[in-house]
Amino acid sequence: MDTTLIFLAVLFASMAIGIPIAVSLLVSGVALMWHLDFFNTQLLAQNLQAGFDSFPLLAVPFFILAGELMNVGGLSQRIIDMARAFVGHIPGGLGYVAVFASVLLASMSGSAIADTAALATILLPMMRQQHYPMDYSTGLLASGGIIGPIIPPSLPFIIYGVTTNTSISKLFISGVVPGILMGGALLLAWRVVARRRQLPTAPRTSPAERRRAVADSIWAIFMPVIILGGIRFGVFTPTEAAVVAAVYAFVVSRFIYRALSWKAAYDVLVASSITTAVVMFLCGAATVAAYMITLADLPNQLAQLFQPILAHPTLFMACMVIFLLLVGTSMDLTPIILIFAPVCLPLALKAHIDPVYFGFMFVFTGCLGLITPPVGTVLNVAAGVGGVRMESVIRGVAPFLLVYAALLVLLVAFPQIVTAPVHWLG
Repeated sequence: MDTTLIFLAVLFASMAIGIPIAVSLLVSGVALMWHLDFFNTQLLAQNLQAGFDSFPLLAVPFFILAGELMNVGGLSQRIIDMARAFVGHIPGGLGYVAVFASVLLASMSGSAIADTAALATILLPMMRQQHYPMDYSTGLLASGGIIGPIIPPSLPFIIYGVTTNTSISKLFISGVVPGILMGGALLLAWRVVARRRQLPTAPRTSPAERRRAVADSIWAIFMPVIILGGIRFGVFTPTEAAVVAAVYAFVVSRFIYRALSWKAAYDVLVASSITTAVVMFLCGAATVAAYMITLADLPNQLAQLFQPILAHPTLFMACMVIFLLLVGTSMDLTPIILIFAPVCLPLALKAHIDPVYFGFMFVFTGCLGLITPPVGTVLNVAAGVGGVRMESVIRGVAPFLLVYAALLVLLVAFPQIVTAPVHWLG
């Protein structure tokens, strides 16, 4: 266990003194090299480069680009306008609009931060104008944003699949039913909030206005149909689907909606490149750490530690969920996947847990960390866009975290909710 303690101590000490996570991973990998008397700069460089030299990882920059194009090019706005035309007249209607739009946007971009930023930018000013409680409204938008990494296409599923050699297509399928359940859980929680706060209603739209909203958003609606249909029927791989999504979003934004100028397109490319560089460097650094973890035989050491509960899959899964929830309070989702997935998956296999189910639960639990203080990346995005104090947002997200926790317990107790669609469609 000395090796495990050295790795974790160096990793968390590096992060504690402000070193970026990617560099902290490199430092912890080098520390293991020194400990094992295996220091080799050539091997370090080779593993760093191998971490992002992966064809499936090409999906990451293109889905990031597609998400940016959706937000700038008007696709996100039209999805929200369509949802508002159908449910905006219900008491607290903008909250229902946010949930329906979250589910629809999730099937296009796969990014929690991009979806949250789009929703908060468009809906929070409307909610403030209609005197909605800003704490619950911002908490709802943040909670809806994390549906993005669950409903396919999903960037975290792609990273998890590449990191652990798990089928990305099956991971995508595993997120469909739970993603819809997440939307349903948010609707129930928001209904309680809306009734207690007696939130205002908007005028009901006419059938003609609804038809116009659907017609105006039809090009945006076709995007997830093309992506998911193409993957399901074998027209293209998830990586190729990312390219199709980016090209489709550009063509629709630039030539159909005419909302994307060439200057805006340049800014989108720059922003997407910066985000991609951060993610890819993280993948490379994590590969160095993962190589040394394997060499140090850390999975088998941990297997001995967890031996008493490996014979009880549900108990093991519950322990993993608690562990990931604790880690998620202080770390973003991508580093959690890159650091812990290669170590935890072998334990899950020893406990006879389906690898696709474990991958889904790993990502879903990590997503809850995005709206859990003190780090709460998505909470910070929603609070920053809306100009709401973080303390208020933390209070407002509580009821939505509660229904997500209930859903998490349900998925631990009944894994068939996740695995059955994979067996039927995979």
